[in-house]
Amino acid sequence: MASIHDRGNGYRRIQFLDADRRRRNIPLGKVTKRQAESVRIKVEALISAKLTGHVADDETSLWLSRIGSGLAHELARVGLIPKREIAQATRFIEDYVNSREDIKPATRRAWMQSLKRFRQHFGETCLLKDVSKVQAVEWRQSLVNEGLAEATVRKYSGYLKHFFAEAVRRELLAANPFGTLVSGSVGNEQRQYFVTREETLRLLEACPDNEWRLIVALSRYGGLRCPSEHIELRWRDIDWNSGIIIVRSPKTEKQGKPFRRIPLFPELREFLTDSWDLALPSAEFVLTRFRDPNGAYIRKRLGQLIQQAGMIPWPRITHNLRASRQTELERTSPTHVVCAIMGNTPRVAQRHYLQVTDEDLTRARSLPVVHQAVQYGAESACTGSQTTLGEQRGNLPQLTATQDVACQGEPVRYSSKESKAGVDGNRTHLASFQRPHRV
Repeated sequence: MASIHDRGNGYRRIQFLDADRRRRNIPLGKVTKRQAESVRIKVEALISAKLTGHVADDETSLWLSRIGSGLAHELARVGLIPKREIAQATRFIEDYVNSREDIKPATRRAWMQSLKRFRQHFGETCLLKDVSKVQAVEWRQSLVNEGLAEATVRKYSGYLKHFFAEAVRRELLAANPFGTLVSGSVGNEQRQYFVTREETLRLLEACPDNEWRLIVALSRYGGLRCPSEHIELRWRDIDWNSGIIIVRSPKTEKQGKPFRRIPLFPELREFLTDSWDLALPSAEFVLTRFRDPNGAYIRKRLGQLIQQAGMIPWPRITHNLRASRQTELERTSPTHVVCAIMGNTPRVAQRHYLQVTDEDLTRARSLPVVHQAVQYGAESACTGSQTTLGEQRGNLPQLTATQDVACQGEPVRYSSKESKAGVDGNRTHLASFQRPHRV
């Protein structure tokens, strides 16, 4: 199908006939005969794939991802492969992020942060095809060495895995070098913190006005995500008579859950009532001043207010407020109900929200002790230790482990001869008499 032609002085080329029976030449330059033969085999595989309309095999695709731009240009010139786009990795990722108009602003910021980490490690001029699996592992290790939390490292690794998977989909790469990196979400217990009612009151007292107090109350008593669900809350979403609030959730909108219903909790009602009394008649949104979807200023300002209240800022201020509310609700309501109110799943709640507090430990310690009921008192179980085996069987047909432990005399023992199978041919009728073996 394809043949090698020697042009002299070590220069060789590959010649073949295309689908239109035209002679095509692929110059290889000065190469050895063995190298030329290896290229010829791959060219024949590409010709077969083109004629049959199939995709090239994995070995050929991997070879294409490793060849230089010169040979790739010649293969594209004769129509065996598409024209290769020599893409810089950072430029490709940046263009891809800018092309995704469907993502939320917070997602775009997180993607750009991962691009910044990639640029710092690989440089601005690194090509997509030059990133290897070893370099991908080294990049991840650099994040660990930098001291980032495991959850953050996994998040950035997942973003890079997504970007390079898109490059593979566009046939710019044969394989994803970041495909094997661990990127699943994981909870970080060091950043979990339960905000008590007393701490919440101290923070509320430090707030300068009613809108700041409402931000805290919506997070701690309403369990809303801050700021995405705060800024979407409208006055018409609050049904004062039925005690129900419609919460619009941009985070779960793509999962088919653009909103959810939550109770108008008594703790939250008083703050909403105060804001309603101060709101203008034409006001649509509950929050009027702090409507930035970024939320960085809100978190920074809340951290300052926490310090003014004489406390140390919590690791994740707004999330800790929301998680504390879910932990409280779990004490009185079923999990599926609480997750419906909070807008998450039991798996996510268990990993990122629920906590064990000192109050939970105190309540567990004060629970009443339930003793196992026995049919006979300890005295009746221990009397007659010198009686015969037949008498013991007749008098103690339901001897339990609790009665046996209560015995202070010699424990009841049975001989191997007496413990053989009965009339029914098995030993199940002796299960209540036999004591467990000690190893």
